[in-house]
Parts: sequence; C-alpha cells; structure tokens
Amino acid sequence: MLLLKHIVTIIVMMLLTIITASAQVAESSELYQVLKKQDSILFNAAFNTCDTNTLEGMFTEDFEFYHDKGGFSEGRDAFLNPMKVNCANWNSKEPQPSRRILMPNSLKVFPLYKNGELYGAIQHGIHRFESLDQNKDYQKGDVAKFTHVWIKENNIWKVKRELSYDHQYKPE
Repeated sequence: MLLLKHIVTIIVMMLLTIITASAQVAESSELYQVLKKQDSILFNAAFNTCDTNTLEGMFTEDFEFYHDKGGFSEGRDAFLNPMKVNCANWNSKEPQPSRRILMPNSLKVFPLYKNGELYGAIQHGIHRFESLDQNKDYQKGDVAKFTHVWIKENNIWKVKRELSYDHQYKPE
C-alpha cells in the first residue's frame, strides 16, 4: 500500500510538471520579463542601432533562421554576415531604413524543462515592420508572427532557432 501511495505521488508530480512546463508563463513572471527584455535588445540592435556585436552574443553558433519569404539561414555567421555588410554601409546619422514594432499584448513565453530544470523557452509574438519612403517617413508594412527558441548557455539566454512567418502586408 505504501509503495502504491509513492507511485501515485510520483505520477501526480510528473503530471503537474508536464502541465506547468507546457503552460504559458504570466507576464509578471521573471522568465517573461527577462525574455521580453532580450527581445527588445535583439531587435533594437538589429533595427535601431545596427549593433552586430550585441547580436553576435545573442545567438548560438548553430543558430537556424526560417523565414517564409527570405528562406533559410544555417549558422550564426551565415545569418549575421549580410547584416554586418549592411551595417558597415549605414550612416548612423540617418534613420535605419526599417524598424520593427512588437504588437501590444502579443508576446507569449512558454518554459522548457528537462528533469525539472529550466533550460530554455519558446517565445512567440506578432510584430509589424515599417520602412522609410522617399520622404524619409516610416510607412507601415508587413505584420508577421515570430517564434524564438531561447536556450540558456552558461546562464546566458541565446536564440537557437527563429521562425519568422505569416508576413502579410497591412498598411492600416
């Protein structure tokens, strides 16, 4: 009887772990706030400051990028090298030719656990892109979904996989 009680306890604990591991975390949680900040740093470096050094530290070496219109990039360097060329040619006194805006209330974070230890998270959201017109005014463009798989490497959050999809032109 005691053995059965222990087995039932273990099964219940495993089920609770599975349920909580697959649930989205609250926006007030530390994990959500950390990854929301990482998202902000990543896209600020990519679209506002052209800070490729910051970007290099935010991706794993084996990073993979899947884009529904731009194709597949395998490896951090393959992904960042074109950006490094563009950034080298960018006049920092001019506005960036495009910018990214995270859509309000769209960001979701789902923790990933192994043996009860947090090793990563899935971050999903919706963002809008805007680009400069000939008058140097930003015009609304595509709205798209994104999914990042974040991994903790030596206690540092890095993007291992990124999906960018469902790009649709929505000027309003």
